[in-house]
Amino acid sequence: MPLCPTESLLDRAAESGTAVGAFNVIQLEHAEAIVAGAEATGLPVVAQISENTVRYHGSLTPVGLAVMALARAAAVPVAVHLDHAESVGLVHEAVSLGFGSVMFDGSRLPYEENVVQTRKVAAHCHDHGISVEAELGEIGGKDGAHAPGVRTDPDEARSFVAATGVDALAVAVGSSHAMATRDAVLDNALIARLRETVPVPLVLHGSSGVDDAGLVRAVAAGMRKVNIATHLNRTFTGAARGALAADPGLSDPRRYLGPARTAMAAEVGRLLALLHGAGPHRTS
Repeated sequence: MPLCPTESLLDRAAESGTAVGAFNVIQLEHAEAIVAGAEATGLPVVAQISENTVRYHGSLTPVGLAVMALARAAAVPVAVHLDHAESVGLVHEAVSLGFGSVMFDGSRLPYEENVVQTRKVAAHCHDHGISVEAELGEIGGKDGAHAPGVRTDPDEARSFVAATGVDALAVAVGSSHAMATRDAVLDNALIARLRETVPVPLVLHGSSGVDDAGLVRAVAAGMRKVNIATHLNRTFTGAARGALAADPGLSDPRRYLGPARTAMAAEVGRLLALLHGAGPHRTS
């Protein structure tokens, strides 16, 4: 199966009033779990690789090609996405590899510079048929750099999209990256205003801190892509820790990474079903 464009998954979600799950890859087992969970539910998914993960591996190409190979072999549509890239060079590398989309994160920049840089990135990506996600309004918790309580202004968001030409927009509505507890309170009224004001799909980052009911409400209010990383990492690591605790002499990584992969795949499938069923129209 060819790689699925991320934009087509977001269009499908917008038409059905649902959301597509976007889950972060750190190592091969993560990617395998994401694909297995999607195949178990028969639902599409976005497998995304962050700039932090690229830094961990030392290069985008090996991990990127591996995830793309899994995506092409999957029995369901799997889009491959570059997440939170602050480096324009890394964006260009993802484009050259054939990723389905990129997220350029200029949120640390002054607003006008964010607009200029994001517009350049969008133009380059569009020339190669690749869609672009951007971020406006700081989302708390990213490396401790963002102040809590920041919210995206709907009018500014509309102007930003018009000025940059991006295809999706990550907005700040009350979530925070890397939360270990699921007790974030989202501003669903703001999500609804953003949905009415902004002409492109909305993306929820920091979704690990949002409980199931909160995710359902966010999708109903207008979120079309939901990024989850920390929650799945905790699921993965918890299962690995359990396998190691059960057999202190265990040394074969397959014996603890395998159960971790299985546990993560099950949670991926559960979350995909939750997000898909959150809208008014359930589609296959």
